[in-house]
Amino acid sequence: MKQLEVQIMGQSYLLGCPEGGESSLLDAVERVDSAMCKIRDAGKVRARDRIAVLAALNLASEFSQQSAAAVQAMAAAAPPASSHELESGAQDPRLMSLIERLDSALSGDGHLL
Repeated sequence: MKQLEVQIMGQSYLLGCPEGGESSLLDAVERVDSAMCKIRDAGKVRARDRIAVLAALNLASEFSQQSAAAVQAMAAAAPPASSHELESGAQDPRLMSLIERLDSALSGDGHLL
């Protein structure tokens, strides 16, 4: 585990990072720093902890929107399964795994609604 010293909103942090993950960590630090500085510079919030929470919520919202858009794009790009494929079970193994996990999660409840 490698340690990197980074600056977020002018404060130093020493962060652990796996070997080869420096670029990804530095990108994340830049995104967090940028989000926090934007909130601070707007002048409405002064407390660092509140700025951090608002930045985290904004970043999580952006990620959620991007993920939803990516799922929609993948669904639109995927060719529709033929009735023969659906009946024979010839589907993507990732899809089958997801369906099994959903079935498992819902089986304990016994109710869908």
